[in-house]
Amino acid sequence: MYPRVILKETLYKKSQQKRRTSPCNYKERIFVLNTQELTYFENRPGKKLTQKGCIELSHIKCVEIVRSDVPIPCEYKYPFQVAHDSYYLYVFAPNNDCRLKWVRALKEATQNNNLFMKYHPDFWVEGKWRCCHQSEKQAAGCCEYYPNGAKPLPPTPDPSRRSSDSEERIVVALKNFTPDEESDLPLHKDEEYFIVDSSEPNWWTVRDKNGHVGSVPCIYIAEKVDIKKFEWYDKDITRTEAENLLLEENKDGGFIVRDSKHAGGYTVSIFARVSGSDGNKYPQVKHYQVRVKKDGEVTKYYLAEKYLFSNIPELIRYHQHNAAGLISRLRHCVSRNAQNSSKTNELNSEKWEIHSDELTLSEEVGSGQFGLVWRGFWNKRQVAVKTVREGFMSEEEFKEEADVMMQLSHSKLVQLFGVVAQPLYLVFEFMENGCLTDFLRAKKGKLSQEDMLKMCLDVSEGMVYLEGSNFIHRDLAARNCLVSEDHVVKISDFGMTRFVLDDQYTSSYGSKFPVKWSAPEVIRFSKYSSKSDVWSFGVLMWEVYSEGRTPHDKRSNAEVVEDLNKGLRLQRPRLCPQSVYELMEWSWKEKPDDRPSFALLLHQLSCLE
Repeated sequence: MYPRVILKETLYKKSQQKRRTSPCNYKERIFVLNTQELTYFENRPGKKLTQKGCIELSHIKCVEIVRSDVPIPCEYKYPFQVAHDSYYLYVFAPNNDCRLKWVRALKEATQNNNLFMKYHPDFWVEGKWRCCHQSEKQAAGCCEYYPNGAKPLPPTPDPSRRSSDSEERIVVALKNFTPDEESDLPLHKDEEYFIVDSSEPNWWTVRDKNGHVGSVPCIYIAEKVDIKKFEWYDKDITRTEAENLLLEENKDGGFIVRDSKHAGGYTVSIFARVSGSDGNKYPQVKHYQVRVKKDGEVTKYYLAEKYLFSNIPELIRYHQHNAAGLISRLRHCVSRNAQNSSKTNELNSEKWEIHSDELTLSEEVGSGQFGLVWRGFWNKRQVAVKTVREGFMSEEEFKEEADVMMQLSHSKLVQLFGVVAQPLYLVFEFMENGCLTDFLRAKKGKLSQEDMLKMCLDVSEGMVYLEGSNFIHRDLAARNCLVSEDHVVKISDFGMTRFVLDDQYTSSYGSKFPVKWSAPEVIRFSKYSSKSDVWSFGVLMWEVYSEGRTPHDKRSNAEVVEDLNKGLRLQRPRLCPQSVYELMEWSWKEKPDDRPSFALLLHQLSCLE
């Protein structure tokens, strides 16, 4: 039986330079990948294909994209590498999509091989590795190799830090796990385990059904959630009762989750005021059935197509921040119980509300999107105080957004310490070097490519966290990042951007969004997702390597929209390496699904360090 062909395509290959004195050339070859080997042929007109090389898949040790600034003399400009035996085969694809297709197929076909732990992300050229300058071709790689695009498991936690949780919680194994250490516990897919300790961010201690206790990686488990304990769930309320309760509450974004008329199903009922044909707003309640989608053996839940979640609480949490096609985002839990959402918010606000007499304002340091920005002191700590213009948002909206931001905490996010309710102030950590746009312009001509790459890495780290928290920024740009005293870049203004409205944020159609940083689906349909943030991150990288220039600076918003519709993109900045620009281009793919995740972008950027 002949092996099955997986891919067949015309690509270019670079001579493997098996000797240091071998000439370097590029030749067009027909590549064929089947289930046993990777073969390439010379195609001469009028003659049979001539096999010029063959690599058994079992001998392959690494398959990865090559990032480099060296000029590529052949027609195809997108290189990837296949490391096998003692050799490196460099192959060149016509575009990035083609390259990724081959890399994915080869990785999948070789995933069970004895693979490299580290690899060289750049070319072997003229007797040395361009990435690390080692002159031995068989030298160990300089960059961690993650064949599945995911980093290895985190280190095992210190057993001395383990403690029992007060309530018994259950997790379900998403996949099998074989322990590497005696303190670890094996996992069997779909089996349930009791949580003993969840204080570690990456490894939890669990107990199996036989009473055995050990550590397991969090990425292999998911907490089994009982929605009955959530106040937004009302099991026995009818459709009519839900409508009456929401209308009585009369709050935009009020919602209830209830049992559907379909056995085992759920419905989300939402109240909003909707504009009528006469321009007035009228109260309306819409009902959305929670739909279920099977992805292999995994069950996913969704209200809006393409926004899939492992459980219903995750779904609700996402739509509390993002409408994503619904009549409104889920802003206020409405319950027949006396303790409704607004009272809960009042209780929560005690955790983060700062009294005005605790705060001292010293000097005005700038003007933000929401009002003036002051340097101040709170409990002897230097802070940045952002004032909110009168009429900009209601106190209820203000507290709601602050509550969202207080729940997010990461070293690459500007930390919100708390808020002052009267007048409306937000109290943030103070970032000595101000906004990234101004910093780039002030440092023009003084920043190295290493500095610029580090800035992009900082922002991508913060966005990986937001992406993992199902949080969409909506306005990722250099102006919304701040720079610390030691030049760390942190993301700011997440959560508040939906209230901004000025010329920069208004399209020719009157919609509000940052046009020159926005993905096509945002411009056309106001459809936000992590992938629309990825597009904006590509523009932010362009800003960094342009030393603070405004993208499309000579084009109006309407002209930018017209250019995007024609498939035009920002040109590579003079200081930007080709390898980084390829990541920008990848971020600017027309279809959101064709763009990388922030986790993958962070991995690719890390390999360029």
